[in-house]
Amino acid sequence: MGVKNITTYLNRHRMFTRDGGRWGIGQVHRILTRKTYVGEHEFNKRAKNKALKPASEIVTVAVPPLIDQATFDAAQVHLRARNPKVTPARVVSGPALLTGICFCADCGGAMTLRTGKGGRYRYYTCSIKARQGETGCKGRSIPMEKLDNLIAEHISERLLHPERIDEVLASVLDRRQERTARRGEHITELNKRAAETDLRLKRLYDAIESGVADLDDPALKERIAGLKAIRDQAQTDAQRAAAMLDSSAQQAITRQMVQKFARTARERIRIDGGGYRHDHLRALAQRVEVADREVRIIGSKSNLLQTLAAGSGVKSATPGVRSSVLKWRMG
Repeated sequence: MGVKNITTYLNRHRMFTRDGGRWGIGQVHRILTRKTYVGEHEFNKRAKNKALKPASEIVTVAVPPLIDQATFDAAQVHLRARNPKVTPARVVSGPALLTGICFCADCGGAMTLRTGKGGRYRYYTCSIKARQGETGCKGRSIPMEKLDNLIAEHISERLLHPERIDEVLASVLDRRQERTARRGEHITELNKRAAETDLRLKRLYDAIESGVADLDDPALKERIAGLKAIRDQAQTDAQRAAAMLDSSAQQAITRQMVQKFARTARERIRIDGGGYRHDHLRALAQRVEVADREVRIIGSKSNLLQTLAAGSGVKSATPGVRSSVLKWRMG
């Protein structure tokens, strides 16, 4: 359930605020993001004119926690993923499981929801045909429940077996190990370069102290400045590469993680409605193409790898990007 659905649920079931009023979306969102409930109450946040104060003036007070940190962190991950700037609202809260990822195999147009008999029947229909008729695309319509169950069952029975996921991810994990090894070698080379440059600087300083070299020589000053720049750059690059190496090491994928994800996804992908089914499907399939006699399911091994890492409690290193604008980074 998203923030809006939670608000609707509370009001529909007459669960009022402590003042006896009805809930609003802003109130629910503030509760879901307030650190007070995990034991970190922020005091002195706003001035008398209600403007937010600088972070340096905010005082954090320890209070008894009501929920555990893991639950709070999981809620924040969901909120960020459902942000309308990242994922369109219709994809998160829409009634169709395949909204945003289902396309006609003939024309590439989106398969959108169409209803019949006053909403009793729901279909995925080629949007090009719906707008332009058969001159635009011969198109097709397929009952929503039929296609949803077909996709869910196929993914559940064919992909969501630990052995199959191991096979799918094997090449990706091998490439990650190769990159890790190359990055380790690169860090060693950078540290060696920094050490050698530092040694050259020390020799120059020794020459200056012993009177062999003249500190006022412009060429010597330029040489020292150049060596310092090389040393500092090598040290900076080594630190950055080491940080990236540590980050990738924290996201190590184990067989236990794969088995846990497969077991949980097999259960939740069959649940009608709710965000769990949407989330798990989109972790496994980023595009569904519907043709006359077949349905093609296309997924990304990298996305699956990131989902497994995130499922272990490790935040994905890949930042969210806007998906509301289609093809926003062409080429």
